[in-house]
Amino acid sequence: MTNKEAFKRLLKDNVKKYFRKLVLAAIFSVVVAVSTSATAWILDPAIKKIFLDKNLEMLMIIPVGVICAFTAKGLSLYFARSITIKVGLDVRNDLQQEMSNSILKADVYHLESKHSGRFISNFLADAGLITNLVSESLLRIMKDSLTLLCLVGLMFYQNALLAIYALLIMPFAIFVARSIGKRVSKATHGVQVSTADLSTFISELIKGSRLTKIYQQEKFELERAKKSSTTFIEKMKKMHLAAMRSTPIMEVITGFIVGGFIFLSGYMVINEQLDINKFFSFLAAMMLAYQPVKSLGQIHIGISQGLAGVKRIFQVIDNEIFVKDKKDCKELEIKKASVKLNKVYFSYPESSDRAIKNINMEIDGGSFVALVGHSGSGKSTIFNLIPRFYDAEKGNILIDDQAINDVSIYSLRKNISIVSQDVVIFDDTIYSNIAYGNLKASKEEIMKAAKFAAANEFIEKLPEKYETLVGENGFKLSGGQKQRISIARALLKDCPIILLDEATSSLDAESESQVQSAIVNLTRDRTTIVIAHRLSTIKKAKKIFVLNNGEIIDSGEHNELLKKSDIYKNLYEKQIEMA
Repeated sequence: MTNKEAFKRLLKDNVKKYFRKLVLAAIFSVVVAVSTSATAWILDPAIKKIFLDKNLEMLMIIPVGVICAFTAKGLSLYFARSITIKVGLDVRNDLQQEMSNSILKADVYHLESKHSGRFISNFLADAGLITNLVSESLLRIMKDSLTLLCLVGLMFYQNALLAIYALLIMPFAIFVARSIGKRVSKATHGVQVSTADLSTFISELIKGSRLTKIYQQEKFELERAKKSSTTFIEKMKKMHLAAMRSTPIMEVITGFIVGGFIFLSGYMVINEQLDINKFFSFLAAMMLAYQPVKSLGQIHIGISQGLAGVKRIFQVIDNEIFVKDKKDCKELEIKKASVKLNKVYFSYPESSDRAIKNINMEIDGGSFVALVGHSGSGKSTIFNLIPRFYDAEKGNILIDDQAINDVSIYSLRKNISIVSQDVVIFDDTIYSNIAYGNLKASKEEIMKAAKFAAANEFIEKLPEKYETLVGENGFKLSGGQKQRISIARALLKDCPIILLDEATSSLDAESESQVQSAIVNLTRDRTTIVIAHRLSTIKKAKKIFVLNNGEIIDSGEHNELLKKSDIYKNLYEKQIEMA
């Protein structure tokens, strides 16, 4: 996407709705331009009527006119700036909501393949650049161009020859400012990239704090922090130094312009071709024109920065979604909650090897089945395919003889709960974490779910009970407590199909017993597919599917598999040794 395309889309999709407000800001900008020119023009009658003619009446009128001009300029600039700032923040809010919507709808692979720090940078740094583009750059274009136009008009009114001289010099000043602006823009791009890298590093530094401490890598991480921070600061210095170069250069140019103007106008005054009052009025207009000339010369810095942010944000918003509803898809109707996988194949993106191949699996409604196999055998892949986090390349997955690709994703996932070994706990209260399973649930229903999940007992012992804040990812809770909150959340959702990545192997005996009790309550009379880690789970499964290298190599009950499956027997014996 080019800058022009990004700008057109931004105007059409996000700025156009605020058109009336921007028109009002433009009107106030006209008042700013006229009042600025009026302050320069008023020097003409002030010098002539007051200082030369010594007119007492004008001594009273002209100062009032000056006060009115400055008051009109100040108030109009305030209102114009207030409007554009509000519009800029509204546009930012709209784009952040669009990004949120896009992220919520995005494929799991897209989210997992991009570091969270990049998304944070999109939301904060890039969105901030867009705010500046709309609120600052847009206002400067309106205000400064109109002010410059009015001042040039005043200069021609006072003396056409001097105005032509000023117009011949101004393009050179704009060219120099623009040239410096390009360097600033290039340096700013480096700052934006470095900001995203720094966000990524900080995110990893915080999330990996325990790993850093246990492996005693503080020195290594400190060096990484120094490198990342130093790179960011160096790029910031480069950007600011590039911007600061404009000050001495523009001052030198201004010196030449004013010096040349004094020589030319002085010659005209001496030869009585220019009145002294018109000279001062013209000089004031030309000096006032310096700021809008400089501003317009560098305006493309803010525009190019903003458009760079726009393009990155549009990349997030426009991310193609592959897992989506078909046209005229139906709602999933649950009868028995049976699950069937028929000749299913799947490869993860950017992987040449198939994660699973020719998977055939029939699971009766309400039954409890287990998936076993070595790491990488395809168990988690099956879990990802059933709720359509990914779509199978070949074959069909059916629930009650309805292909999951033919029903709406919402109705599919509405009937599935997942309890993962990687428990997600929000930085909120215990009550809110459980209620996430059903936001419409009553307090009684939430407490009932907690009791069934064997969580109520430890919750009631906490100082704030259900209102206890658990911290980021539940760091104030033990592994077993987090698991039980996760199970309570799943119980509250009350789904007919449960996908359970049983994670009790890392828990102590007491916690494991409590979690296992909660799992029994969760899975009762529900179709349950479990990635088995414990012998107790394997033994009670109605059917066990043994996977190896992405294929189902055997299936049956526990005792049956011990006799006919070498891989299952080997897995079972290893668990006995570890028990």
